[in-house]
Amino acid sequence: MKSLPLSRRQCLRWGAAAALAAAATGGRGQPPVTGPGAGSVADGALEVQAAAEPLEWDWHDPSRKRAVPVRIYLPKPAAAAGTVPLVVFSHGIGGSRRGYSWLGRHFAHQGVACMHLQHVGSDRQLWSGNVFSLVGRLQSAAQEAEALARVHDLRFALDTLLSGPLAQRIDANRIMAVGHSYGANTALLAAGARVRRPGQPPLPMADDRLRAAIIISAPPFHGHGDPADILAGVQIPTLHVTATEDVIRIPGYFSGLEDRVAVFEATASRRKWLAVFEGGSHSMFTDRLGAGGLALNPRVKSATRELASAFARAVFEDDSRDMAAWPQRHHEILARYSGFSASV
Repeated sequence: MKSLPLSRRQCLRWGAAAALAAAATGGRGQPPVTGPGAGSVADGALEVQAAAEPLEWDWHDPSRKRAVPVRIYLPKPAAAAGTVPLVVFSHGIGGSRRGYSWLGRHFAHQGVACMHLQHVGSDRQLWSGNVFSLVGRLQSAAQEAEALARVHDLRFALDTLLSGPLAQRIDANRIMAVGHSYGANTALLAAGARVRRPGQPPLPMADDRLRAAIIISAPPFHGHGDPADILAGVQIPTLHVTATEDVIRIPGYFSGLEDRVAVFEATASRRKWLAVFEGGSHSMFTDRLGAGGLALNPRVKSATRELASAFARAVFEDDSRDMAAWPQRHHEILARYSGFSASV
């Protein structure tokens, strides 16, 4: 089984495949944002009312001379007294900080702050410019340098947030990484996935402040051998979310459900869960309202929001009852649900 894009040649192959697949399936098709508080139709009215308007900052990391734009969904003080947990969200290739609002707003409604990063080397700007150079831009976005820069974006954003005026609202002991597609790889690297180079020790990419991770539609780690070795360092609790038709398919390249399941199985987390929805698509978890089916899309988003909240309670409150009850409530759209807990 193959797994992620971290050697240059394999990185280019994966990046072109995944990005072109995203383009083909509409991965860049986020609904337009007309203002700082605009959300998707999938957002419930109660959730929009219970969360404050998102805040945006255009941070800049001087040590890397790299912009790190962020959008932060904060709970209203009435919905969350005291300090709150924090989610750090990493978008897929060609995305932005304004994507995945259906999940950011939900976390804020549940009393969890959610900081969405924008990775400038692999963000929505890839779709701008000459169409004939698009493949080259996508390939550049998938190289090793960008894969690692994304993890540094996450670390810098955490450093900045936790040293700024909002630090007093954040519980630094309850931080979770969440990512979709390329962003799922970012979350795994920040959670401890090992980047190995011939004749060199693994690069230290893990951020010890992370207590858990939600991995949505993770592509495999190509070119680095046994996925169990790559993912042996990911020992924090993880939730893996995918679908039977969560497929990247272009001429000469195929990555399907079996890759997502293999990532789950190889992750060394002592507590981990896997939810596989029936049907769907790779871009179903973006803000697109019809991806994966007009009827299925909102049901999957609703079920995923509920599961993400249950996972946060299991991790931060040591209460897994909702995780155990969740599959029965959503059995009509589930193909598989697995949980694993090893003794410490």
